Amino acid sequence: MPNPRKLLFPFSVLYHAVTGLRNELYDRGVFRSESYGLPVIGVGNLNMGGTGKSPMIEYLLRMFHKDYKLATLSRGYKRKSKGFQLVDLNGLASQVGDEPLQFKNKFPGVTVAVDANRREGVAELLKFSPDVILLDDAFQHRKVKAGFYILLTAYGDLYKDDLLLPAGNLRESSAGAERADIIVITKCPEDLSSDEMQKIRNKLKPKAYQKLFFATISYSDRIFSTQESRFLDEISGSDYCLVTGIANPRPVIAYLEKKGINPQHFKFPDHHNFSDKEIQKLQAQPKKILTTEKDFMRLKDRLHDKPLYYLPIEMKLLKQENDFKKSILNFINKK
Repeated sequence: MPNPRKLLFPFSVLYHAVTGLRNELYDRGVFRSESYGLPVIGVGNLNMGGTGKSPMIEYLLRMFHKDYKLATLSRGYKRKSKGFQLVDLNGLASQVGDEPLQFKNKFPGVTVAVDANRREGVAELLKFSPDVILLDDAFQHRKVKAGFYILLTAYGDLYKDDLLLPAGNLRESSAGAERADIIVITKCPEDLSSDEMQKIRNKLKPKAYQKLFFATISYSDRIFSTQESRFLDEISGSDYCLVTGIANPRPVIAYLEKKGINPQHFKFPDHHNFSDKEIQKLQAQPKKILTTEKDFMRLKDRLHDKPLYYLPIEMKLLKQENDFKKSILNFINKK
């Protein structure tokens, strides 16, 4: 069945003209981009939807938090607060966003902040004297110029195969990929063959200065609550219901099915702010609740006396992890 969104292609042409002109004005210096004297690394994508930006930020935090004083800046999507906010361990997802709160819980020593105005946010973070700043979802925020860009695109949903909004899901033309220093194909099968990697390389045609990497999402073999952890092999799908508020829950479902767990699934939109009525319905569920780590940040302070567990994930590179780390270290050391 044809995609009805393709009927919106004339509007995509207009969108291309507007975003293309904006990028051209930044490239020519007509619009000013703020640069910084310390290493600033931007992580982002061209496609709307989940490409794994948060797992990549966590991957970088795991890789460098012991050697550098790190800070992260996110928008804090769907938070109720405004302006610059520091994230602390006692914070609420409704005030700072679920993913920033997740960063802080996993890496308490990292300075985590949110601000929709990236330029003002970085200015505030500089007061904490970080060694390196990681910008989450910052590829299109050109008022701030990161010194190094990591562009993500999901396996099976490459930016080269997509159309501009509103006919497709591209935020800007695929030519914007040329600003990236590293391109990572995320959510790859663990057994992705070298031949298929080469086919993707041939399709994306990275520039000589760009490095291309392939990554997968690795799920834990345990689920966690605030009090305990349990191995997935020890649980039954009939005892749990799955609650998700993420862009694409299919990989989570597939992983659980692979483990022989088929819970009833309650699906909500990405970054969903649960209403009181929805919380009451979940509270009334006779089963324990299993959710994603991101959703856990939004649910843990609202579901009381209800068994609530989350399934952690991590991003892992399929090959050349040392080359990836070396590329970023070279940038950090130069700055």
